[in-house]
Amino acid sequence: MERSLLMIKPDAVSKGAVGRIISMLEENGFRILAIKSKRFSTEEAERFYEMHRGKPFFRSLVDYITGGMVVGIMVGRDDAIRLLRDLVGATDPKEARPGTIRAVFGESIERNAVHASDSPENAERELSFFFR
Repeated sequence: MERSLLMIKPDAVSKGAVGRIISMLEENGFRILAIKSKRFSTEEAERFYEMHRGKPFFRSLVDYITGGMVVGIMVGRDDAIRLLRDLVGATDPKEARPGTIRAVFGESIERNAVHASDSPENAERELSFFFR
């Protein structure tokens, strides 16, 4: 069984979408292995999004992700990373396939409800921010 991280971002948490997103995960065959809510410090957010450092949107991304609670969910299933990214949908909710998490809950390319790991290496790195 492969593990991955789905992080529910502050916009979706503040909208009360956590339960519905968890239901979507379960309805699509994902096992919930662990859940933790937290508020990122600026330093944690900068490390979490390290790969975007130097890009024009880096500072606003850090400010956004530290602006409220996030929920980290460790999910598991065969081919979890690819299947989770399919369920999450395109980064821009306007381009996301209907029925995906971002199509349902995303507001904009920045406030797009969730983050999902894109590789086994990143999944393990990102999971460590929530589950040690």
